[in-house]
Amino acid sequence: MEQTWRWFGPNDAATLAHARQAGATGIVTALHDIPYGEVWPLEAILERKAMIEADPSLGLTWSVVESVPMHDDIKLGRGDLDRLYGNFRQTLRNLGQAGVRTVCYNFMTVLDWTRTDLAVPLPGGARALKCNIHEVAAFDCHVLQRPGAERDYGQDVLQRASEWMDTTPPEAKTKLLANIMAGLPGAFKRYGIEELRDVLAEQAEMNHPKLRANLVRFLENVLPAAEEAGVVMSIHPDDPPRDLMGLSRIVKNADDIDFILNAVPSSSNGLTLCTGSLGANPQNDVAAIAKRFASKIFFVHLRNVTKYPDGSFMEAEHLGGDVDMVAVCDVLLAEQQRRRDAGLPNSLLPFRPDHGHELIDDVTRPTHPGYPVIGRLRGLAELRGVMAALAHQRGYVL
Repeated sequence: MEQTWRWFGPNDAATLAHARQAGATGIVTALHDIPYGEVWPLEAILERKAMIEADPSLGLTWSVVESVPMHDDIKLGRGDLDRLYGNFRQTLRNLGQAGVRTVCYNFMTVLDWTRTDLAVPLPGGARALKCNIHEVAAFDCHVLQRPGAERDYGQDVLQRASEWMDTTPPEAKTKLLANIMAGLPGAFKRYGIEELRDVLAEQAEMNHPKLRANLVRFLENVLPAAEEAGVVMSIHPDDPPRDLMGLSRIVKNADDIDFILNAVPSSSNGLTLCTGSLGANPQNDVAAIAKRFASKIFFVHLRNVTKYPDGSFMEAEHLGGDVDMVAVCDVLLAEQQRRRDAGLPNSLLPFRPDHGHELIDDVTRPTHPGYPVIGRLRGLAELRGVMAALAHQRGYVL
């Protein structure tokens, strides 16, 4: 499989040289400076591509776009949709012309991946990301004071949320909003409490059927252009895979994925398999999901989580946690071998070590939360070892 590395652009403290030292050859990036809903100019795409390939000794290529951000009006089915669809189509054409042919995207409204603690201490001084459900409830019920929020949580969680509010210093409550917003890494809108409360109230009527319908409408409008451009679209699962603070989520499990892939049949309609996002749902068998949708997986995020009975979860070591990573890698390598044997073009399946613990001197580099250098390097090395062992055992060609 193609080893890739997420890079947030020239201002990222994790550099292209770091990616190469970690063993990656593919770069996963985006033009974060371009506002949501606007066209990515071909010139800007080529400039970023040239930046990645500027040092031939690194041998790096731009393998995957993560992400082409989607304007919220597309998700909510409002505003000048013809213009927004047209801009997205033109971006896909420009990416295809530049030879960048895999696009990861998501359909999460308002919030991207959500954590409540970005620096949980681990033995030896390492740090991890965690989502504490009682802190989500405290924020939702007591800080945002969203009407009806209490109905979304069990009594034990609500009790601990109330205790957290009573015992937590004001500065920690303020920091919680920043932590929740930390999953939005590009040209994004960060909200204050009042703004977020207003936005959530505005979207309270956006239920699952409506959001599904808006996704289908979007795909119907852009997938023909993706096919023409030779670009594949890979939807990312919701993170966490549950409704959140009144926001509907529609990419949570195998049934959701099946609906999306079949609602608009297309060779360009595919999945980003994220083992951490799907793995945070206790009902998801991630290896089984990978096997079921193997032929439609175009990009892979490999990370692990440890789940707790109340719905909380913490980012685990890549080979730790609750997801059977060896089984998942076995499925993916088998699918890659199938594509090779069938003579399919671009059969090499790109994956990246998603997130990672802050290790050793990672804390000295101001990287995006979840994207330390050494923590991801460790994860990539561990995953590479698993794949090498499976290839040796099964006869796969890496």
